[in-house]
Amino acid sequence: MEKEKWCYINSGKCSPAFNMALDECLLNWQSEKKLSPIVRFYEWEVPTLSIGYFQRVEKEINMEEVSKRGFGFVRRPTGGRSVLHDKELTYSVIVSEDHPDMPRTVTEAYRVISEGILEGFKTLGLDAYYAVPKTKEEREDLKNPRSAVCFDAPSWYEIVVEGRKIAGSAQTRQKGVILQHGSIPLDIDLDTLYDLFLFPNEKVKERMKKMFSSKAVAINELTDRTFTIDQLTEAFKIGFEKGLNVELVPYELTDEQMTEVQTLAKEKYENDEWNYKK
Repeated sequence: MEKEKWCYINSGKCSPAFNMALDECLLNWQSEKKLSPIVRFYEWEVPTLSIGYFQRVEKEINMEEVSKRGFGFVRRPTGGRSVLHDKELTYSVIVSEDHPDMPRTVTEAYRVISEGILEGFKTLGLDAYYAVPKTKEEREDLKNPRSAVCFDAPSWYEIVVEGRKIAGSAQTRQKGVILQHGSIPLDIDLDTLYDLFLFPNEKVKERMKKMFSSKAVAINELTDRTFTIDQLTEAFKIGFEKGLNVELVPYELTDEQMTEVQTLAKEKYENDEWNYKK
C-alpha cells in the first residue's frame, strides 16, 4: 500500500523571527488546504531564547543577560516554557486536526506526532521511551511547573532516555490545524541556560540547576559518539517517516510564500509588542 506523502522542509539556520513566522505561515497554508501535512527541520542563526505564549518576560527572564550575550529572543505561538535553542535540531509538524490519523485530544495527538521523534532517537541507537506521569504529585507538577525552564521536567508523552528528558515540545491548535514544534538538543550549557532566568537568590538558582541535571539530558551526554546536526537530520527524517508511516517529499517555498513569511517575521515576531506582551 502506498504511503501518504507529506511535505518535507529543511530550512537550515534562520533568524528567530523567520523561524516562528514560517511555522505560523505553514499553519495558515495548511488551514487553507494549500499544502499537504508538513514536517520541517530548522536551526537558529544565533543562540535564541524562545518563550511560551503565556510566559511573562518581566517575572521570569533576565533580558539584560540575553542582550549582553547577543542572543536572540522570540515568543512562540505555542505554550510551554522557555527553551534556549543552541546546538540543537528543531522540528515542527503541521497537520490538519481532521486528518484521519490524528486523535481529537491534545495529549493523544501529541503521542502520535511524537512517534516520529521516538523513532528518530531509536535510529540513533538510543533507548528512548515515553514519559507518562504516574503519581498524583507528578501530574500536579505538570499543571504547576516549578521553573520557567522547559527541560526541567517531562510532560505527558515526552521522550526520555535513562529516565531523563531528551526532547522538549509544545503544541497549539488554530484554524483547525495542529502545530507541534520542539527542540532536540545535542548539547546543553547549563551555566549559560540558568543565567538567562530570574531567581529569588543564587541559592535557589543553584538548586534548580542541580535538579535540572537529574531530570534532563542532551544526546551527546548519552553516548561515546559525538553526533552532528546532519546526522540528527537524517535520523529524524527516517524517524518521522517510520513513526508517522508517511513518505516525506522535499518542498521549496515559492517567492510569494517567502515574501509572506518575511513580512510576518518583520511585522510580528521582530516586534516588541508581540515578544513582551504578557
